[in-house]
Amino acid sequence: MAAAHQVSAVIFDLDGTILDTERATRDVLDEFLAAYGKVPDPEKEEKRLGQMYLESTTGIIRDYGLPLTVEEYSKAMHPLYLKRWQKAKPLPGVKRLVKHLFKNRVPLAIASNSVRRNIDHKVPKLEDWGECFSVILGGDQVPNGKPSPDIFLEAAKRLGVNPSSCLVIEDSVVGVKGAKASEAKVVAVPSLQSQRKHYNIADIILYSLLDFDPELWGLPPFEDRIQGVLPIDPLISTGQIGDRILNNLHRLISDEHTYDCIPDQISGIYLGWAKLKVHGFSKVVIGTGWDFSQQTVERVMVVEFLDYSGQIETEPVKLLVIGYVRKLQSTVITVS
Repeated sequence: MAAAHQVSAVIFDLDGTILDTERATRDVLDEFLAAYGKVPDPEKEEKRLGQMYLESTTGIIRDYGLPLTVEEYSKAMHPLYLKRWQKAKPLPGVKRLVKHLFKNRVPLAIASNSVRRNIDHKVPKLEDWGECFSVILGGDQVPNGKPSPDIFLEAAKRLGVNPSSCLVIEDSVVGVKGAKASEAKVVAVPSLQSQRKHYNIADIILYSLLDFDPELWGLPPFEDRIQGVLPIDPLISTGQIGDRILNNLHRLISDEHTYDCIPDQISGIYLGWAKLKVHGFSKVVIGTGWDFSQQTVERVMVVEFLDYSGQIETEPVKLLVIGYVRKLQSTVITVS
């Protein structure tokens, strides 16, 4: 397979790209603003994704009319975020990719708009593979944060490579803009699926790093699939078995906990196990993705039972997802 591009180093964003910190901290602002009788504005908060800390903080104080200085706000919020960061988990596919690149001696860096002291609280969540990054930069270590290219230019300089030979992996629009301004190639893995249309300046847009193809960038290929299936860290979901679509394929009716452990970037065809309340255990093929046909973008999941061919009525189900097969072929979820 001929590579479309040849890259000599890879630069990762941290929040929302390596670690699922956005999900871990999703309710912090809600809880804080509630004490002032305020409710977050989803549209404004989406636009803040990836911003520098000072810009984001100043905007929050202004938008919600908080009677606080930046310093007072930071002092109150930092311990709340610190506690939630401890719950953040690596996003699907990132550990596999980082260890693969490190094994093949590809220089790696982290370039985040977070201030360096906050990065240092998060990196230990990466355990031993955090040591794969030879360069780690925070937004307060360069003259201007993203969408300025400064942090990517500095990361490339410290890695000893030309910025144009770097590949940047980002989840935010401001990060993608900054990376493109540095002349690097960019893979976007959007944190907000409703905003995918705004990432079109990236070279490639993925749902998750499970779909990353090293060979497109002149990098060594993965060789870790087992009979076409990529083992992943187990993911748990719950719900109700809904209408039968075809044969043993059913819709999953989500409940308040269906996506608690399923990152927003999870999309595609997966293998796993199901435990039905009435019918017991079965191997399953799971299709999950996003429905963009409605005004409000919604998650969708379907389940095909491989060990049971009888009629399954609506009943509770627990799902254990253990393997990734492939990305969806279209916006319509199928398992054929």
